[in-house]
Amino acid sequence: MTPPVPNAGRRLSEMDAAFLYLERREIPLNIGGVGIFDGPVPFDEFVAAIDSKLHLIPRYRQVVVPPPFNLGHPTWEDYPQFKIRDHIHHVTLPAPGRQAQLEAFAGSVFSQVMDRAKPLWHTYVVDGLADSRGAVIVVVHHALADGIAGMALLKIMFDPTPEASHAITPPPKQKRRAQPANHSLTAAVASAIHSSLRNMVAAEAALLDFASNLLTDRMQAGLEGLLGLVPEWAQPVERLPFNKPCGPERKFCGTEIEFADVQAVREKLGGTVNDVVVSVVTRAISRYTKYHGHPVENRFVRILCPVSVRHDSANGGSLGNQITFMPVVLPLGIDDPARLLHAVIKRMEIMKCARVAELVAIMGAWIGATLPPLQAVFWEGLALVPLPVPLFNMICTNVPGSPVPLYAVGRRMLVSYPQVPTGQELGFGIAVQSYAGKMCFGVTADAQAAPDFERMRDYLQDSFRELCRAAGVRKLRKMAPRKPRPNGPHDTPLVA
Repeated sequence: MTPPVPNAGRRLSEMDAAFLYLERREIPLNIGGVGIFDGPVPFDEFVAAIDSKLHLIPRYRQVVVPPPFNLGHPTWEDYPQFKIRDHIHHVTLPAPGRQAQLEAFAGSVFSQVMDRAKPLWHTYVVDGLADSRGAVIVVVHHALADGIAGMALLKIMFDPTPEASHAITPPPKQKRRAQPANHSLTAAVASAIHSSLRNMVAAEAALLDFASNLLTDRMQAGLEGLLGLVPEWAQPVERLPFNKPCGPERKFCGTEIEFADVQAVREKLGGTVNDVVVSVVTRAISRYTKYHGHPVENRFVRILCPVSVRHDSANGGSLGNQITFMPVVLPLGIDDPARLLHAVIKRMEIMKCARVAELVAIMGAWIGATLPPLQAVFWEGLALVPLPVPLFNMICTNVPGSPVPLYAVGRRMLVSYPQVPTGQELGFGIAVQSYAGKMCFGVTADAQAAPDFERMRDYLQDSFRELCRAAGVRKLRKMAPRKPRPNGPHDTPLVA
């Protein structure tokens, strides 16, 4: 019988730990979002409601604890001094309480590097907004959750109906002896060896599976398509106007479009919801690049798209990160929105057929097969050592959210703008989330690399308007909340 691995259920995975190793003051690795509600959210009732649900989220009461001599990855351990009001804060915006003020405050929240001696999450209940609205800002460390798991957390924090928004009674506490954490040197060494062997076996199995599919028609088509893209990939990576060294200050803004309009474009021009989103983002990047006086002809943008590998992606399942990444190179010089969408569709399909995201996952598994101290050195070095050029230009993530409205103690959430971290020389990060009949865009920017960050938000709206016009789709005007249509195909969910 194989002996149990010490702290196996509580130890961070290789990817979870990587987000701790990468983090710096200039790279705050938090995910989160800004929800705007149809009225002020009662603070005390909200705290009571969340407190009654914390038994559903044990990680919210735990901290990361490194092993002796950092020989292994940290573990999640209970935090006896936990107080919920240390993590849920009440904020009142000064008059006039415009959305720009809310977004400025959100940017300051997303700029913070959280104290690792405490549980790695915070929530801000904001009132004082114009039009008698309210807001809730949620921030969670990326080591605790990816985008899919983060969306599952939102579904626990908030409720599907106003009536279910009252505090619920937790199950009766059972008297049981807590399993003590084993932080001995022997346990750390055993865990390090076990994680390395596990990842080595996983990498070899994934490589064999990849090789066994090389002769399939879909894989052959993907590889042939990749050969056709070699001239684009062979071009050196170029800095775009926002690819500059980042500081510690983040800016944030959000916007939304109707999901029904996205579906209509997809039905007229083909592709998936993801393809439409990526084409809109690409066109917005092109407009931003031209605004700064840079040429776009025969130039490309390299976008990194996180891809979920969860088997329980419908509800997020467990916390932590279960993602890989799909790089895609897209042309900036195509003026016609429909032609650009078709170019995106072609390239995204090639990358999926060639299973590039799986190759990236195999590379990640091989990194995970090294001993944890070497992994820490690798990720820390990647964050500290400046590269001649960035490996890619931007991260763009798309997370399927709730198709129905969510509520906080009776208040209806109108929009939910997601946030994705950025840093090093990635001046912009764009996160997209479907929610209750809308596609909500969250734009995160570095204050010194992209001081005119609001232009990217405006260009997203302009680019989608032009795409609708090219598809012969009349954009829906903003109207009172209506019953949302069910979400269409998102491909494999993309997550932050």
